[in-house]
Amino acid sequence: MKHSEKSRGGRPWSFDREKAVETAMRLFWRSGYEGVSVGELTKAIGIAPPSLYAAFGSKAGLYREALDLYEEKFASLDLDLVEKAASLAQAVRALLEGAVRAVTDPDREGGCMISSGMTACHSEHGALARNAAARRDAMRERIAKTLAPFVTDGQTLPLERYLSAVLQGISVQARDGATQAELQEIVENVVLGVGAS
Repeated sequence: MKHSEKSRGGRPWSFDREKAVETAMRLFWRSGYEGVSVGELTKAIGIAPPSLYAAFGSKAGLYREALDLYEEKFASLDLDLVEKAASLAQAVRALLEGAVRAVTDPDREGGCMISSGMTACHSEHGALARNAAARRDAMRERIAKTLAPFVTDGQTLPLERYLSAVLQGISVQARDGATQAELQEIVENVVLGVGAS
């Protein structure tokens, strides 16, 4: 266990904080924010509720840290392959195929924690929902910036929104159990449409 970080009271944590965030991330990724109770979190992490609140401030604070960790480890789109593409259709294929591999990876939870996260929630969690939406907007902006060299002025905005919607749909279908081969059919149809435009 790590004892280097200290609690707000100055005492060392009696648990591995990084591992706690990783555990919480997996739970939230699998079941959503509202689908995971404080009791489930503390049991999985191996701490008492007061320790969770002392370390993270609240369940919401832990969720934000879990999202940060997810973005750092899992949410990066494979934009290097996109940038190396020779055409818009190839760039879109690289983007979508990378996403399909990510959301169907057997070593991960199904779907994308950001694409699927907090799309519907109780009104008291509005701040978390807005944070998740801002993260999705940032992803859409990264897509637009990466695809900009492949499109003429004015085409980027509709395309980035369309591809963001496709990525969210792929995430939801992966959570519902769609296979990589089934999701690849979506990729083929989208690429066909982009190539024809």
